[in-house]
Amino acid sequence: MSRVALVLRHDDTIHLGNLEPVLLEHGYLVRYVDTMREDLGALDPNAADLLVVLGGDMGVYEADRFPALRDEITLLESRLAARQPVFGVCLGAQLMANALGSRVYRGPTNEIGYRTVEPTEAGAQSPVRHIAGVPVFQWHSDTFDLPDGVTRLAGSPQYGNEAFSIENWALAVQFHPEVTDAMHEVWLTASEAEVADEGYVPADLRLERERYSEGMQEASRAMFSEWLDGLDR
Repeated sequence: MSRVALVLRHDDTIHLGNLEPVLLEHGYLVRYVDTMREDLGALDPNAADLLVVLGGDMGVYEADRFPALRDEITLLESRLAARQPVFGVCLGAQLMANALGSRVYRGPTNEIGYRTVEPTEAGAQSPVRHIAGVPVFQWHSDTFDLPDGVTRLAGSPQYGNEAFSIENWALAVQFHPEVTDAMHEVWLTASEAEVADEGYVPADLRLERERYSEGMQEASRAMFSEWLDGLDR
């Protein structure tokens, strides 16, 4: 029987991207839950073999505007307490940090584009080692305090907490390893005004994609595949 990966999605355009084929190759059946439209309270937090929490435009601190975020945090609190596998991306990583008791807040910059994220000493011994020296895609302006009891795996000059883990069963990354070229173009086209307001030039971001995307795809696949293999062990 296939294992189930339950995927919490906040926007139709922010999906698993290049991570989905890796899940399928590892024998997972992918089930999306659209958090802004479905009742998360009806979900058993521990029923799925793996929980994946994706990114979104909202901030963890905007639960008054997006009440579903509270339900996500409650679900994550239960699942993390039960030590069941979780993988979080960007907003998903921030939600994990918050569920573990840490503060999420606005960061110093709105990072958009490919940036180098360097693994820590512990990160160099983890699946995150595959992104060492490989520019990965960023689109965020929030950050979080590192929760107690986790291992910091990566950081950057702008954002000290870019990845953390709990043993081999929980992994959170602030960057976007899932982004394909098609996703990048959809996001950029939909947000060109925001991009320009932040001082970025869309044409330059597309050139970055041409230069760095292929390498990130390979590193992302290696990182996620190795992490999934670790769950089996």
